[in-house]
Amino acid sequence: MARKRKGIKLDGWLVIDKPLDMGSTQVVGKCRWLTKAQKVGHGGTLDPLATGILPIAFGEATKTIPFIMDAQKTYEFTVTFGESRATDDAEGKVTATSEHRPTEAEILVILPDFIGRITQIPPIYSAVKIDGKRAYDLARAGEDVEIKSREVDIFGLELMTYDGQRAALRVDCGKGTYVRSLARDLAKKLDTVGYVSQLRRTRVGPFDLNASISLEKLEELSHSAPPETWILPVVTVLDDILALAVTEEQAKLLSHGQKLAVSDHLAPGIIRVMTGTRLVALCEVESTDEMTIIKPVRVFNI
Repeated sequence: MARKRKGIKLDGWLVIDKPLDMGSTQVVGKCRWLTKAQKVGHGGTLDPLATGILPIAFGEATKTIPFIMDAQKTYEFTVTFGESRATDDAEGKVTATSEHRPTEAEILVILPDFIGRITQIPPIYSAVKIDGKRAYDLARAGEDVEIKSREVDIFGLELMTYDGQRAALRVDCGKGTYVRSLARDLAKKLDTVGYVSQLRRTRVGPFDLNASISLEKLEELSHSAPPETWILPVVTVLDDILALAVTEEQAKLLSHGQKLAVSDHLAPGIIRVMTGTRLVALCEVESTDEMTIIKPVRVFNI
């Protein structure tokens, strides 16, 4: 017999505006403590020195975390020129200096070189795994860290302000992009050195700052309002996925892991199956010439 999970059954998403100097796992712990929820996770790590959007998944929403991890993200960040740091942000020791400062015109000229599919090497102080160990653990232990380059997608990159020392930029990017690497490579392209002195994530998929609340606000809400008034539906992160409506009887079959034949002609891929406003399952479409079969790959107990 399965052991009953302690806490309140709570299903849905919450968008926290993560404060400075607090790790993502600390935020998850605080959310679990405040809400007394059975199960809590997060959709994409933010460094302690970064602030902004940290999607928090409760209960059945944790099954949709991969979709928010794959979502497009927006960051606003400041590159301080003249110093490079071991961590590529303000936390690390200075590893090199340069007297050269680029002009605004020079920055604007090189930005298009960093838009599209680009190659970057993640910082040595990052969560990238090397032979099963985190790169930052190896780096802190004083070991040589060699990380392979990877391709990432940059959809937009713009200069917001520049004071001759610090450049504030906004980037729209895909999964796996390291803003610290982007800042380091921008500085190198400009024949100088630099690091990220400020970093704020302003959007993750459908979540932006307008949908976010602070931990202090969550503490207030957890004591004064029922969860259904402030939690976002599980399906929020699946809005871009084709929806198929089924009957309660069909939903029951899918919930028990059974395949279902449907009359709709659907292209192969993943769809979300709904009965009314309730999310039933994520299903894989197995089309044939005669019929369309849908196979549940994620079933939701909502």
